[in-house]
Amino acid sequence: MRNLLLVAALLLSGTAHAAQDRPPLPPITDQFLLDQLELGEEIEGRVDGDLNGDGDPDTVFVVSSPDERHLYVVMSYRGEVDIGHQPAGDFKLEPDPLGPADLSIAKGVLTIRDLTGGTTALSATYRYRAVTTKDGPRMRLIGLDATVYSRTWAHDGDEMSWNVATGDTITTLLKVKGTGEDRTYDKLYTRKFKRPVRTIYMEDTPGAEEELVGATKAK
Repeated sequence: MRNLLLVAALLLSGTAHAAQDRPPLPPITDQFLLDQLELGEEIEGRVDGDLNGDGDPDTVFVVSSPDERHLYVVMSYRGEVDIGHQPAGDFKLEPDPLGPADLSIAKGVLTIRDLTGGTTALSATYRYRAVTTKDGPRMRLIGLDATVYSRTWAHDGDEMSWNVATGDTITTLLKVKGTGEDRTYDKLYTRKFKRPVRTIYMEDTPGAEEELVGATKAK
């Protein structure tokens, strides 16, 4: 229910009558985002940038609490009689962050870099591009990279790079090498293969670790 209320509030937040000469829309304010939070929630991070090429800033932000982290994408729009903001996608990030998610927008691509876990860490990078559908703007997953490794060099690791748009996938074994302070990872047994190309929207983003395990076990 909370998510539905947030979406409704975002839809209403930027509405205004159109003008003949329109300056760029201002991004959603920090205060507006803070006003939507419930007890125990905070804004972990945000980024503003143009995702759909219309010249107006769109906003991506992460709401975090002790039990959950949720990323939202809100895109600006200009209708014939109004202007405002509308939701374009959301999904749950992994819990137990080892720092805030790194959010960036460049050349219309949203990149999310997230590090979670404990002594065994999961590094995940998600890339999305905005697309227009009959249901409105949505965010399509175009890339997913994932690495599982030991921060104390206690075990080997694995990494995967998956170009979701083309299906090209690369997996590599990370083998612990050396002793003491000289320990590092050697990259061994790199495999390149194709996976079926499919359309994945942000709401259906698969778990990074599950995809990594599936890819490394694929023949």
